[in-house]
This record gives sequence, structure tokens and C-alpha cells, in this order.
Amino acid sequence: MLAWNEDETPKKARIEIIPMIDVMMFLLVFFVLISLNVIPALGIKTTLPGSAQPDKLQVRKHAVVTIAPQGQVQLDGTDYSLAGLSSALKQLKASGDVDVVINSDKDVSVQQLVDVMDSIKSSGITAIAISSKKK
Repeated sequence: MLAWNEDETPKKARIEIIPMIDVMMFLLVFFVLISLNVIPALGIKTTLPGSAQPDKLQVRKHAVVTIAPQGQVQLDGTDYSLAGLSSALKQLKASGDVDVVINSDKDVSVQQLVDVMDSIKSSGITAIAISSKKK
């Protein structure tokens, strides 16, 4: 049988919050890294060409066409041929006005860029911008 001391008060249960804070900090860091795109997204990796005076454009609804040096073309992360790109852009244009931003690697040939621009123009879209970074 247990003997109870009258001097001794029973200990109260304590909730330790330090492990909970650790878990919350981990979740916070994880979601911040996701929102800042530190964890790489899917798509073609490109190195943008440099420009001494790049302009910041105000675009409405836009689609991003990415061109890789190997000739691979993507529209918003999906691979297309030049003919397929034109038809996909026609479908986008049918839903309303759309601007196209070309995200081309700096090593892409001028001919590849002109071919993609011709494909975009054949879809009926005339608002085209080329991405660059400041030198």
C-alpha cells in the first residue's frame, strides 16, 4: 500500500510546448521554401539573355512559351511541336485576349526564336514579349 505524505503536493501535468514549436517552425520553413520556388518546379531550365535596359511589362492574361537550346518548346510547362503550339494558342485566344511571354534560353538560335514567333503569330496573337534579365 502507498503511503501518502501530507507535506507533499501532487505534481500537476505539464504540457511541453517546445517540441510543438519545433514542428511549427519546420512547417513554416517548408511552406516558405515552396512559395519562393526554392524547390525547383517542373519545366525546362533556361538561362535568360541579358539586357542593359529591360522593361517591366504589364501583361494581362498571359501564356509562357519556353524554348530550350535543343529545340524543345513548351507552353506553360507542356511540350509542343510548332504546329501543336499554334493550335494550343488558338484555343487560348478563343477564351479571350492573351499575351505571350517567350522565355528563351540565351543559347537558342535566332532561327528557332523566329520559328516560334511565326507559330505564335499564326495563332492570331500579336502581343509577344521576350523575357530577359538585367545585366
